[in-house]
Amino acid sequence: MSQEAYSRFRAQTVPSLVAEEGILMPTLIYSMSVSLDGHIAGPDGAIDWAAPDEELMRFHIEQTREVTGHLTGRGLYEDMLSWETAEQTRTDPLELEFARTWKAIQKVVFSSSLTSVEGNARLARSGVAHELAELKNQPGAGIVSVGGARLAASLAEKDLIDEYRLFVNPVVLGGGTPYFPPLPKRLHLELVETQTFSQVVYLRYRRV
Repeated sequence: MSQEAYSRFRAQTVPSLVAEEGILMPTLIYSMSVSLDGHIAGPDGAIDWAAPDEELMRFHIEQTREVTGHLTGRGLYEDMLSWETAEQTRTDPLELEFARTWKAIQKVVFSSSLTSVEGNARLARSGVAHELAELKNQPGAGIVSVGGARLAASLAEKDLIDEYRLFVNPVVLGGGTPYFPPLPKRLHLELVETQTFSQVVYLRYRRV
């Protein structure tokens, strides 16, 4: 698909992702910690290997401040619930700062089993493209992120993710949940940013 054809597709599918002058805006990101063998969780679902140090935590906070909307599946939503009560359970200043930043983000949860959600979140009322457009139409809207392997996979298959951000950790899990799902066609990306932390390499790719 040519860039022109892709822009038309995005404009028809998610109108608010295209600026008035017709330029495609890179506003939907998929950002996760990933193992050297490409997994975001181990075979048992464990993610303890991805705990950030102080330097990386500060970087996560900076990036999270740019996010105004978050699309998530049930699993990640439940994993992140502990941040809703961080003031009662944590004392680390950086963790409390992250909690305040995270709680301010409007979240849409996709689940067929949940009947209610907590904090600054609501259950999805329609398909992912329409929910994405609604988040982008909110006053002061900025970057929208997607979390959860299954939900991200559905967006990647439709070429709706503008940026892929990977925090590559020095661990080999040998299996588990992959960052990239099997895709129906090749995905062309360009590397636009890298940063090296003490043990983690940050890679930021943009869709070509």
